[in-house]
Amino acid sequence: MPAFGLDLALTGSCSPDAQICGAVEDLTGSQRAANVADILVGKPLALLGLFLLFLVVRWLVTKIIDRIVYRAETGVLPDRVGRLSLGHVKSAAIALDPSTSARRAQRAKTMGSLLKSIVTGLLVAIIGTMMLSEIGLNIAPILASAGVLGLAIGFGAQSLVKDFLSGIFLIVEDQFGVGDTVDLGEAVGVVEAVSLRVTRLRDVNGTVWYVPNGEILRVGNQSQNWSRTVLDIGVAYTADLVKVRRVLEEVAHGMWDDEDFEGKVIEEPSVWGVQDLTPDAVTMRLVLKTTPGEQWLVAREMRERIKARFEQEHIDIPLPQRFMLARDQAGGEAAAGRPAADGRMGT
Repeated sequence: MPAFGLDLALTGSCSPDAQICGAVEDLTGSQRAANVADILVGKPLALLGLFLLFLVVRWLVTKIIDRIVYRAETGVLPDRVGRLSLGHVKSAAIALDPSTSARRAQRAKTMGSLLKSIVTGLLVAIIGTMMLSEIGLNIAPILASAGVLGLAIGFGAQSLVKDFLSGIFLIVEDQFGVGDTVDLGEAVGVVEAVSLRVTRLRDVNGTVWYVPNGEILRVGNQSQNWSRTVLDIGVAYTADLVKVRRVLEEVAHGMWDDEDFEGKVIEEPSVWGVQDLTPDAVTMRLVLKTTPGEQWLVAREMRERIKARFEQEHIDIPLPQRFMLARDQAGGEAAAGRPAADGRMGT
């Protein structure tokens, strides 16, 4: 049976697009020789041409993607324009922060890798189908089977597809990057790696969390562009609030002018005033704008400086107040009092 099929292939007439077969037939006048030449020379040349087409198209598209990625890494405007557009020296630390360029470069490279993978997959599918058609296979059942298989995979791997799509949007929208401190719901920590399927972060206790991108419903980024230190300082009701405000402003501006914190505190501090009145204290709010990730360091240093300055200015930090009732043996009220600031009973 195979020999009969081969014999039909060798004795059949040349197809209109079989140029080598037609040329050999014109030269030799033999249909069999023309078909043999088409099988031994024409088909391999056609397959080789398709393969070379695949390589050339992939090379061209890869070059285009690399050029786009390079432009995305370097940015549209040079740093010189960014420097001229910024009037405040300390604010320039944000716009010219090397971490910003590294973050942009990482996002661009990730998207470039994704685009290259997509292009390669599409070219392999298209050129591979054309090669199968060239060797005489009926590609209609193959296309139909591929459609059914793709549909089945799509239904069976919905969560995987969801993770990949979510990962693409996370990267394109730059919701977070490596080194950012983020709140993803149950997992809070520093991002160590971001892929199209999963995000890896490490919390303050050292635990590594692997979060599928499709499970991320919200993102709280604590270190993107700039951060803010918010301090609520409690003082006694007997304290002079005008003096307290002045002292807080002096302490905050002392850090603002401190060379050790240059580039960390990026905007002049501000005392917002009385934030709350509680049974134990009057709460004053102080805010400082900082570079990403430095808000905790600034907050710790500010608390130390405020405590030392309050002790120097004799401003009391209130203690919890507790009222106590004492009854005599007859059940009547004998005394009522509260502890004083030094811990002794007061009335």
